[in-house]
Amino acid sequence: MSRIGPGEVERIAKLARLRLEPAEAAAMAADLDAVLDYVEQLAELDTREVAPTSHVTALATPLREDRVAASLAPEVAVANAPAAEGSAFEVPPVLEGVEE
Repeated sequence: MSRIGPGEVERIAKLARLRLEPAEAAAMAADLDAVLDYVEQLAELDTREVAPTSHVTALATPLREDRVAASLAPEVAVANAPAAEGSAFEVPPVLEGVEE
């Protein structure tokens, strides 16, 4: 039984601003269904004795010493900005209905 159909793929594609042909949506639905089958198989594994890890091998994390350094002058930082006021970047509002 299919858990995800072409209609659901088309809905998600629209949210992602993707244009899919009907054949592509059907193929993607089949691929996603196969992924869900695989995840279902993984869920059947008994992992109670497996310690949680983020990597299977230890990773060396090179660290450097923090050093105080000169920062960029504000005027230089905004020199190539599309819009600036004094030493601040000007950006358009990102929330609808919020005015200055």
